[in-house]
Amino acid sequence: NNEVPYEKLSNEEKELLAEPRASDVVDVCIVGGGPAGLATAIKLKQLDNETGSGELRVVVLEKAGDFGSHTVSGAVIEPGAFRELFPNSEYTEQTGGIPLPPDMVTKVTHDAMKYLTEKKAYWLPEPPQLANKNKNYIVSLSNVVRYLSEQAEELGVELYPGIAVSELVYNEMGDAIKGVATKDLGISKKGVPKSSFERGMEFHARVTVLAEGCHGSLTKEAVAKFDLRKDSDPQTYGLGIKEVWEVDPKKFNKGYVGHSLGFPLSTQEYGGGFMYHFGDGLVAVGLVIGLDYANPYVSPYLEFQKMKTHPYYANVLEGGKCISYAARTLNEGGYQSIPQLHFPGGILVGCSAGFVNVPKIKGTHTAIKSGIVAAQEIFNTVKELDPVEEETFEDEVYNPIDLVAYENSFKDSWAYKELYAVRNCRPAFNTALGFLGGLSHSGFSTMISFGKEPWTLGIHHTDADATHRADNYKPKEYPKPDGKLTFDILTSVSRTGTHHDEDERCHLRIPNQDYTRHAAMTFPAYKGIEQRFCPAGVYEFIEDDSELGIKFQINNQNCIHCKTCDIKSPMQDVTWTVPEGGDGPKYYMT
Repeated sequence: NNEVPYEKLSNEEKELLAEPRASDVVDVCIVGGGPAGLATAIKLKQLDNETGSGELRVVVLEKAGDFGSHTVSGAVIEPGAFRELFPNSEYTEQTGGIPLPPDMVTKVTHDAMKYLTEKKAYWLPEPPQLANKNKNYIVSLSNVVRYLSEQAEELGVELYPGIAVSELVYNEMGDAIKGVATKDLGISKKGVPKSSFERGMEFHARVTVLAEGCHGSLTKEAVAKFDLRKDSDPQTYGLGIKEVWEVDPKKFNKGYVGHSLGFPLSTQEYGGGFMYHFGDGLVAVGLVIGLDYANPYVSPYLEFQKMKTHPYYANVLEGGKCISYAARTLNEGGYQSIPQLHFPGGILVGCSAGFVNVPKIKGTHTAIKSGIVAAQEIFNTVKELDPVEEETFEDEVYNPIDLVAYENSFKDSWAYKELYAVRNCRPAFNTALGFLGGLSHSGFSTMISFGKEPWTLGIHHTDADATHRADNYKPKEYPKPDGKLTFDILTSVSRTGTHHDEDERCHLRIPNQDYTRHAAMTFPAYKGIEQRFCPAGVYEFIEDDSELGIKFQINNQNCIHCKTCDIKSPMQDVTWTVPEGGDGPKYYMT
């Protein structure tokens, strides 16, 4: 690491970094342009245009260079929340139920659930939550987000893609936020301002909506600052890894939705595979693995590659062409892990809060519902206020809005009730009953009690805490990639289109960026877990002649913004921060 410590910067460089930022004032600032953030924006402007002044300034700041290009999901989506958002869309009739363009959706025609051994696939009964046939739709969520951004813009929402938001801006007392600040541009990999340096900008807002998706960096700060988890369990996560394939037309079964348990995962890991046939000859194939696995030799990426060698998947994919790759963490804690949703000056929506229904393997519908509820409560609160201006945020007069009504309304919604009903399915796999016990309890909850059991199982540790030392396990052997069905990690990363400026300060932070100390702390116990949990080849341990025998390296240019490192690193000494706006993946059909 060659970063210059701040104290060794010149006075001129320090002055540049401390320059006052330009600021803008808006009514509502939404950080993150995914389904939840855009649903919030759309509903707000619908209400404003229909029953308000039409003058509310609603701004969406999105770090991706284009809306949708950082979005990845399976995805099979439920139409109900979309119909709430667009009740009068002509597309609802054209598609048979969902208000999205017909060429963007494929109605599910067949459901299948399999238990895989190494070579065989056995039928499993489906929980009712996974019944998709004739009611739900297969989509590329990145395309859906692009469409939502177009609808938001037509309503008068101000959209700013390519803007990375790096800080919460607090009032003078530090007990409320009054907005956010965007990341400074033009800082070299040494941490020194370049000739292109440009100070970030502040957006001051009556309400700041954190819609960053799973494990957002600002959300992480707000949760800690305002103790939003004081009454909830820790969050637990999964890592979803997927590819999109063009397959042989003879193997294409439009509308087919398949899920699998078992191979390649052992009974010690929670997770499963999926295969969705959609669009014009496309198949989305992927694996979701719970990040609470104990064995540090597990590689989620290589487990996914291995999964594709099973005949259930290989028979469809062989002879086809992989056209896209993506990976992203997702919330799995459900009801027990929902934090307080409001704090002075801001709220959490969508996956920032953690509304994924794990048995359904769906979170888009609940994310959109949270955005709709948030918009209604924001509008009710700000519609009678005087027009927003810079003086609104001066410390003597600033009166932060703490939107308790949003949390109360969300708790009255179908989305919250839905999460409550399946609250015991995921944590059942972490009990002393083991995998089969978890499967049995999950089946009981979803098929017999329908969530009415008079107990709630807890989530007792973080995914980092769940990781065991390597000396408890033997290294795992994985098959070598063949370049046709299975691929090495750099080939997959090349399919993400990810890019970061080579002369940019590393956005993956460890204490003092001291790579040698990090290696000395983690490698003896975990034998390079970072290299295995990362699905993009960002972290490397390279053999050398040092006392430790290895050198630690961060290839931050490979990063696809999945957040696994921030969640799973056993010492919790890796912090994911936003790189410059527009950096990162450029996902296609994900």
